[in-house]
Amino acid sequence: MSRLIVISNRVSAPRDGQNGAQGGLAVALSAALREMGGIWFGWSGETTDSFNGHIHFQRAQGVTSATVDLEPQDIEEYYNGYANRTLWPLFHYRIDLAEYERGFAGGYQRVNDRFAETVRPLIDKSDLVWVQDYHLFPLGQMLRDRGCTNRIGFFLHIPWPPRRLLNTMPEAADLGRTMFAYDLIGFHTEEWLDSFVDFAVRDLGAKLDGDLLTLGDRHVRVMTCPIGIDTREFVAAAQTTNARLTYRRMKDSAVGRDLIVGVDRLDYSKGLEERFLGYERFLADHPEERKEVFLLQIAPPSRGAVESYRKIRASLEGLAGHINGAYADMDWVPIRYVNQGYPRDVLAGIYRAARIGLVTPLRDGMNLVAKEYVAAQNADDPGVLILSRFAGAAAQLGEGAVLVNPFSADEMSDALLRALRMPLEERQARWRSMMDNVEREDVLWWRKRFTDALVQEPVVA
Repeated sequence: MSRLIVISNRVSAPRDGQNGAQGGLAVALSAALREMGGIWFGWSGETTDSFNGHIHFQRAQGVTSATVDLEPQDIEEYYNGYANRTLWPLFHYRIDLAEYERGFAGGYQRVNDRFAETVRPLIDKSDLVWVQDYHLFPLGQMLRDRGCTNRIGFFLHIPWPPRRLLNTMPEAADLGRTMFAYDLIGFHTEEWLDSFVDFAVRDLGAKLDGDLLTLGDRHVRVMTCPIGIDTREFVAAAQTTNARLTYRRMKDSAVGRDLIVGVDRLDYSKGLEERFLGYERFLADHPEERKEVFLLQIAPPSRGAVESYRKIRASLEGLAGHINGAYADMDWVPIRYVNQGYPRDVLAGIYRAARIGLVTPLRDGMNLVAKEYVAAQNADDPGVLILSRFAGAAAQLGEGAVLVNPFSADEMSDALLRALRMPLEERQARWRSMMDNVEREDVLWWRKRFTDALVQEPVVA
């Protein structure tokens, strides 16, 4: 049986004494590594004065991890620079925020080359290699250049942009050609897959036959494989003592009012400014509802070294202050805005207490918060999920969620009123259709679907 070599920017393998701290992706990859054996390789998150390729090995809960430290310049150019100031905004359709610096591109190539050089000796001939996400687009080609003939798969956890947007990046064609070093590429939705195929065919000259793309003598299969959550684990988390205490705490603090909750990393792709403006429109349009609801927005900060992230934090603080100043009363505040993260069991309790889950990104590869909100609900009295039609999760949960255009404050206002007034029978039916999907296509289903496809050799005419 083949081992699995997982390669990602950061390693989230379990640690001894860690209970439930891993996210959904980490849970799936850890389960795959326990089942198949292998190694999880990536950056340690630590710095070193001079890169020397030294690997830190650890083994915990049946998973072996191998990490390397990076130089400060590597982190600035590869991570803060190309990954988060070039690729991230571009792939989320924010070409106005994308920065194209040769130093960033050079640092990105250098770190990928260092990853390839360091991990190559760890890969045996029969291993399967699974590369994760936009930080490591060229890694497959760099492994091929070092004689790696293994089956190598790549999964993109963010959207692939339309070709007209992608072509604003000077290295777009080179990046696209490196993708043909992989044997299999996975996307969350058909939309992102179609965007990649359109770019490969129309700009690179590739040929498409079914799910097989051919460029020169290279063949790559493409597939849609939407990621899920560890549903069983999250349902159990919602029943823990900590979750129950959190649920009661939220209900007590609500004083009979309906809780609307949003939980997002502080990022411009999440549509938080638009969410606040939509909520403000709701308060303006429906004064009779003002003291009947409140919005809890949890937004832990991220990527503080990137200027655009500092700007959005300042903007949101200003908007929250403006809305509270305009609408609050001595016994009610419309927005509770919190800049910190919480453990998964605490979040499960908050989700369960919320009448509405507000998940309204401007563009998102999947958005697992939507699925966590569904999994945490009480089947007898479930809340309503308001979901952006531009989140990957909309392709799976669209029949049960109330879909909105997050750019429209009017749509957000109408959706909030509809959700608050939705009859119990409709809420139950909508929740059941979403929960069926969340249970069926969970994170373990996602992992098995991809690795099973990676093992298969393509049929080439």
